[in-house]
Amino acid sequence: GLTELSDVAAESLSKHKDSLNLGGLTKLSDAVAESLSKYEGELKLGCLTELSDAVAESLSKYEGKLDYSGLTELSDAAAESLSKYEGELCLDGLTNLSDAAAESLSKHKGGYLNLGGLTELSDVAAESLSKYEGTLCLDGLTELSDASAKSLAKKKPKIPSWGLKLDNLPESAAQILRDAGHGE
Repeated sequence: GLTELSDVAAESLSKHKDSLNLGGLTKLSDAVAESLSKYEGELKLGCLTELSDAVAESLSKYEGKLDYSGLTELSDAAAESLSKYEGELCLDGLTNLSDAAAESLSKHKGGYLNLGGLTELSDVAAESLSKYEGTLCLDGLTELSDASAKSLAKKKPKIPSWGLKLDNLPESAAQILRDAGHGE
């Protein structure tokens, strides 16, 4: 598949109107990202493994669904940029999340945030994500302190069963969330 995209080709593709699958790309230049941010169809970038702060800033202006499932790391600055993005955000390739990045992503206004690749959350990150106003997916969690569970228990809307696997969590944390109506 396509593994590179020139600035000129990206500018041309940005005028395309249907779904655009760029799943073979592992990184984008700043100019390519700026062109793609103007694209009006569905944009698939699931194989990106690198996301510079400038690329994140450009793509935060894109108005479709963004799938970054190939990313395993996210800088605090990139998280801050993505928090401004107004569409559904899939970051289920991330395996860790800094407290600052969690704070930024908690302000995302796109209605859906998938962090399903995380296996644990710090207490600070859990407190921040409890303030997220959209649907939150944390179905990869296997470790969660009671303090983190108490923070997430306050989250509204509730985390649905497909977004939180209570059976994979420590029993006490799962019970705290179950009692609050999460994961049901």
